[in-house]
Amino acid sequence: MFEKPQAEHEWLKQLTGSWVAETECQMGPGEPTYNSVGDVNCRSLEGMWFLIEGGGEDDASGSWSTLMTLGYDIKLGQYVGTFTGSMMSCLWTYQGGLDATGRKLTLETVGPKCGSEGTTSYKDAIEVIDESRWILTSEMLTEEGEWLQMMKSEHRRKN
Repeated sequence: MFEKPQAEHEWLKQLTGSWVAETECQMGPGEPTYNSVGDVNCRSLEGMWFLIEGGGEDDASGSWSTLMTLGYDIKLGQYVGTFTGSMMSCLWTYQGGLDATGRKLTLETVGPKCGSEGTTSYKDAIEVIDESRWILTSEMLTEEGEWLQMMKSEHRRKN
C-alpha cells in the first residue's frame, strides 16, 4: 500500500515552489480576451502528489482561486490529476503523459462545452522551459474537429 515515488514523480517536483503567473484567456474566436496576474504555489505530499494552488484578480470577474492536483498512477502508467476553480462548478479529472522531449506533460479530459450544451475533449499541457519558467496551456476540441487554445499562463519563479 505504501508506494514509493518513481522517476515520473520526480518530473513533477520541478513545479514546486512559489510562482507569479501571467494568464491570458479567450473562450473562442471573437470573444473578449481576459488577462490576469496571480500567485501560484506548488507543494508536494511526500513526493507522490503535487498540489498547485493559484489565486489572483482580473478586471472582468474579480478575485479567483484554483487548485490542481497532479501525480503519477503507477498501476495505470499515466500521469493523473484534477483541476477546479472558484469560477466553476466542474471538477476536471485528467490522464496523460510526457512528450518525446520529456519537457511537456499533456493531460486529457472531457468536460462541458463553453457556451453551449454537451461535452467535448480538452487538453491541458505543462511545458517546462527551464528551472525558473513553465507554461500551462488549455485547448478545447471544437465542433469542426480543431483544437482551439483558450488559455495560456506563463509561470515565473519568485526570487
